[in-house]
Amino acid sequence: MRRILAIILCFGLMGIPTAGAQEPRYVALTFDDGPSGRFTRRLLEGLEQREVAATFLLCGYRLKTYPKLAQQIFEAGHEIGLHGYSHQNMAKMSRHQLEKEIRDTRALLPEGCDAVFLRPPGGSETALVQKVAKEEGLSLLLWSVDPRDWAIHDAAAVEAAVVSQVQDGDVILLHDLSDSSVNAALSIVDRLQESGFRFVTVSQLAMLRNTPLQPGTVYTHFPQKKGNG
Repeated sequence: MRRILAIILCFGLMGIPTAGAQEPRYVALTFDDGPSGRFTRRLLEGLEQREVAATFLLCGYRLKTYPKLAQQIFEAGHEIGLHGYSHQNMAKMSRHQLEKEIRDTRALLPEGCDAVFLRPPGGSETALVQKVAKEEGLSLLLWSVDPRDWAIHDAAAVEAAVVSQVQDGDVILLHDLSDSSVNAALSIVDRLQESGFRFVTVSQLAMLRNTPLQPGTVYTHFPQKKGNG
């Protein structure tokens, strides 16, 4: 666990590009809807074995059920963001409901964990969601690659969907709610590492791409900026 944390703090094994060197390709894995018991635990074990850090967007009602597992995610050095408390459509919520969803979830985060991202369930961001997120100091995180693992339940198909379209700077949307999703996630890591991709958290990806995160702003991916490299 601490090994991944060390990687996150110093980027030691991931490598920061130097002048004249070929720019490595970076990608961020994100997992929605957890924590979810044995599936999350198995995912954490697989990520640790591969020395990969990811970003977990957690639901408040699941945080309440699995506080120790959330602590394990945090202590392993992964990034934690908010996915609302109830996993309901935020586009249909009032200001008061949105504030409660965010604050009730944030209150359940492990001690010392400071979330910077809100991912509205289903990507249901609206002007009001953006406004409340900004007031709460949260950036809105969507995604650029979605293999619909929650619906397909076919690890090979999910892996193929990601590998066939992933590009440098992408944010991949996955879930940790089933064996098929976990199997797909770990296979994706293996395939992309073999192809030269490096995995970082979303905040790290933003930092590598010199993109300051602004509260209330929507982010889907972090491509290499023109003129860099």
